[in-house]
Amino acid sequence: MVVLIDNRELILDAALDLFYAKGYDAVGVQEIVDRAGVTKPTLYYYFGSKIGLLRNLLERGYSIMEKSVLEASRMNANLPEVLYKVAREFFDYAAAHEKFYLFMLALFYSGRENEAYKTVSPFIENYYNMIVGIFENAASQLGNMRGRQKLFAVGFTGVLNHHIMTVSYGLSENEKFEISNETTYEIVHQFLYGIYS
Repeated sequence: MVVLIDNRELILDAALDLFYAKGYDAVGVQEIVDRAGVTKPTLYYYFGSKIGLLRNLLERGYSIMEKSVLEASRMNANLPEVLYKVAREFFDYAAAHEKFYLFMLALFYSGRENEAYKTVSPFIENYYNMIVGIFENAASQLGNMRGRQKLFAVGFTGVLNHHIMTVSYGLSENEKFEISNETTYEIVHQFLYGIYS
């Protein structure tokens, strides 16, 4: 039985590997098509351009994360439980899609005039707003928020991203990315201690 692999997926996978390894700006279309084993017209047929390819790559990866984080953020539970579930979703997603997650974060730290930053920015904004919503929904547990929900969202996502980057930084190619349930609980507990004190 012959399994045909979709050229579109080959291009997306090749692009992610290269963008992750070298950065978006350092990779040309020719290098992507060579890695994917397709021609330039094939890439342009599916994506229109390199930036179109990036947009598709971000949409594909982000939609999976958005669904799981949204479900976790809408739990009918107290704030510690919701934050634990959201943190677990982030960590599990980063473990399953490590290259994509770290590449997306790297784009967010690019120059503000860079086309890659402008492309990733709406995705980062969406996921930040999901976290803001968690703290807005927890206002009854936290008292008068007075705008602090945005600070809490920045702090919480910053803590999660820092742990993801720190754990992945020290891994060899054969090691698996993992943040345990116990560590997740401690991270959330420390974060909550900070906002309650």
